[in-house]
Parts: sequence; structure tokens; C-alpha cells
Amino acid sequence: MMNFFREIWQSIVRRDPLSTDKGKSELVFLNVWLHIHPAKVKMENLKFRHSFYLGFITFFLFLILVTTGIVLMVYYRPFPPQAYQDMKDLEFVVFMGPFLRAMHRWAAHAMVVCVFLHMCRVFYTGSYKKPRQFNWVVGVFLLLLTLGLSFTGYLLPWDQLAYWAITVGSNIGSYAPLVGGQLREWLLGGHSVGEAALVRFYVLHVAVLPAAIILLTIVHFWRVRKDGGLSRPVWKIAPPKPEPLVTIGAPAVAAPLIASTASSTKTYGLMEVVTGKPIFETITPEEEEDTVFSYPYAFVREAVALMITVTGIMMISLFFHAPLEELANPAKTPNPAKAPWYFLGLQELVSHSAILGGVVAPALMVLALLAIPYIDRNPSRRPGDRKWAIWLFTIFVVINLALIVVGTFFRGPGWALVPPWVHVVGGTE
Repeated sequence: MMNFFREIWQSIVRRDPLSTDKGKSELVFLNVWLHIHPAKVKMENLKFRHSFYLGFITFFLFLILVTTGIVLMVYYRPFPPQAYQDMKDLEFVVFMGPFLRAMHRWAAHAMVVCVFLHMCRVFYTGSYKKPRQFNWVVGVFLLLLTLGLSFTGYLLPWDQLAYWAITVGSNIGSYAPLVGGQLREWLLGGHSVGEAALVRFYVLHVAVLPAAIILLTIVHFWRVRKDGGLSRPVWKIAPPKPEPLVTIGAPAVAAPLIASTASSTKTYGLMEVVTGKPIFETITPEEEEDTVFSYPYAFVREAVALMITVTGIMMISLFFHAPLEELANPAKTPNPAKAPWYFLGLQELVSHSAILGGVVAPALMVLALLAIPYIDRNPSRRPGDRKWAIWLFTIFVVINLALIVVGTFFRGPGWALVPPWVHVVGGTE
């Protein structure tokens, strides 16, 4: 009987025990979920300062959103005014309803922030350069999808904050020539935010956009792995010996290629094929000693990052509940009506020029981000060799953050400039 169950277990877990080096390697190579990891990683790449774990934290926030979102779907009907009543039930009837709503909301905001910070880290470290150009493009699309996911979820509570934020946000996109109006009408299912808009936003939020993010995330992880990623295989060409002195007239003899001496106590094997590497290169024992198995070193760090991320969102959700205003009322316009905070920079530009804020600025920003790895021909990743690129990107980041801060804290009724410490009571226009 024991042999029978052992056979079943071995048919599922096709690896040696984890107490062996072979078992630790096979844990990665023979597992469909863990295969995005290499068998071994460099210790330097596991340090927090190497990546700040922003990619993993962003992914963990997405997992929080999926988990809490599925639970919230059980208590939600995407039809006004039932949607608002379901929000009230979550606030006052459903056990831990306010906590679930808060976790979902703050995880969504944190994901937007972390995706942006992850993009900044990749740029400042030059990690978008060859051969990672396409993965940068995938990351830009993931940023856009993250913004779309947060934007579509903004409407679902169907309160005043949600209704007018989506109204303003969709109006910004309508300024695009030729397709702006048609795109807004398709997104809203009409000329204004109503029942059709809520249903469409719900479908986009719970099905279309999450599926697209999951697909691109898989591609993103796969390209990180295949493009070198955090555990680029370490190769080194053995330095040639000094050429011996030769007598004039003696026949020339090519210096022999010298390979590094492998350790007699270790077993070496070909773990992956890397493009662009000569076959006569070899791993030196010193470089091999600098690596450790992904299990348990990398996995433990990822588990710690997951626990810190979840704990942080839970703590924030305990003290700061998700806001819920009164039922959406198209006849009662808040003053000022603001877009979601990540679009306030564009709303600030729209207040000065509709074409600039609604068309020129967003189009140029997206095109510039997509083109960065292809127009930056400087092969060096050292900050000292990339001063102009770093300065231009920093100016871009500072301007965007400044516009968001102005739109959030310095705009009052009538979109007038007010000091941030003045308490503004919303009125109607």
C-alpha cells in the first residue's frame, strides 16, 4: 500500500528530495509555476537595494486585488441603484465588509504607485537596454492596463465621488480628434454616465482588463527570465597567456584557448542556452561560488515580501476605510469635480488647454515611453554616461508629480487656486 501511494506522489512531484542539490534544481525546472525562476541566483541580486522588490510587490498587490475582488463580487450587483445599496450593505451589514473594501481600494492605489516606481527604477538603472527593449514595452502596457483597471473600478460604488470622477475622466479622453467622441460613447454606452456605463465598466474591471494583465504579466516574467533578468548567467573568457618571444623567421603559432579549471568537488551541467555567448566560455569556480539555489534563498525573500505587502495593506485598511459618499446624482455637481488622482495632472493641463491635456500630452507621454529603449542608443548603463537621459526622465517625472499635487491640494471651487490648508466645502454649479 505504501508503494502505491509513493507511486502516486512521485507521479505528481517529479523531483528528488529537497535535501539534495539536484532536488533543489528540479523544484524549479519541473514545476510549471516556479519555472520562471532560475535554479540558481546571484547573491548580489537578492539584496533589497538591487530592485527594492518592486516587481514582486506589484504582483502581490495584484493578487490581493484578485482575492478581495472575487469576495466583493459575491455581494455586488452592477446595476444602479442596487450597486450603491450593495455598497451600503458592505459598509454596515456584511461581516468585515468595510475591511474588504478598504483592502481592495488601497491595494489598487498602491499598485498604481508601485508600477510607476518600478518603471522609474528600471529606467534609472538602464535595465531597459538591449536585450530587454521589448520587455520595457510590455511593462509600459502593463502600466496603462493598471491605470485602466483602477479607472474602471472607480465607478462601481456608484456614489457621487465615483460618478463625477468618471465623468471628468471620460471627458478628458473625448478631446482626442476623430476617435475621442466615439471612444467615449463606446466606453459609456451612451452620451453620459449611466446604467450602460456601469455594466461596461464592471465587465472591463472584473474580466477583460484582469485577463489582459495576467497574460502580459506571464510574458513579462518569461522575458525577464529569458533576457537575463536578476540572475544573468555569469560567463567569463579566460585571459590569454602572454605571448612568448619568437625568433624572426620562426613560424607563427596560435596561442591555445585556456578554459577555467572546474572544481573537483562539484558537478556542472548545462542549465540553459543563452544567445550571443561563445561556446568556449565557461563558468569559473569563483563565479559559481557567488550563486545560491533559488530554494530556499530567493523563495524565502519573496515570501517575506508577500507577508510585508499583505500586512501593510491590512494595517492601512484597519485605520483608513474606503470612502463612500451619497448616491450618485447627475443633477448635483460637486465643485470642483475631479478625475481620479492619477489623472489630475491631465485635468490640470485640460483646464489650460483641452488639446494639450486631452490629446498632445498623453499621446506624447505614451509614445515617448514606448520609444525609449529604441531611441536611446547609448550602450552604457552607468549613470555618469547617461546624464542627459536621466535629467530628461527626471524632469518628466517631476512635472507629472507636480501637476498631480496641484490638482489634488491646490484646486478649489471653480478650479481656482487655493492654499492646501484651506478647508473647501463643495458646492453645486
